[in-house]
Amino acid sequence: MSLIRLIARPLLASSFVYAGLERLRKPLETSRSLEPNLRRVSSLVPQASTAAEHPVLMARIIGGVQVGAGILLALGKAPRTAALLLVGTSAVTAVSDSAAQTGFKDRSSSLLKNLSLVGAVLLAAADTAGKPSLAWRTQHLGKDAGRQLRKSADEAVKTAQKVIKK
Repeated sequence: MSLIRLIARPLLASSFVYAGLERLRKPLETSRSLEPNLRRVSSLVPQASTAAEHPVLMARIIGGVQVGAGILLALGKAPRTAALLLVGTSAVTAVSDSAAQTGFKDRSSSLLKNLSLVGAVLLAAADTAGKPSLAWRTQHLGKDAGRQLRKSADEAVKTAQKVIKK
């Protein structure tokens, strides 16, 4: 792992771990800001009605996911998966937290901060740490296998032709 990743991942993760711990410690505060959005979602998606009925549980789930994914990101264990989980929880909390703020300045500042964190976590999710992505490796593995198969087939044909001539 590069020195930049060694420093940057824990710094980025610290914000999410702290926010997640606060959500776990004070789920009622988070549930108040989540409740209006959960109701809106449940009116659009009937399957989400359970989430709207239990905003405190949803606040705890979001907090737990943020703590767990933040720790994984900080340690560099499954960083892309952890970052994607943080993107999901951040999107939900960005909207809820900014709506809970009073005053345009506070609301826009909160939303901008949360959206900036979403952008940073998206970068972390796309970071392959210098290794090609799984999709790229799979695609090139197929191409390499095809080349190797053609080469083996050509060699077999040449060998068969030599045997026939003898």
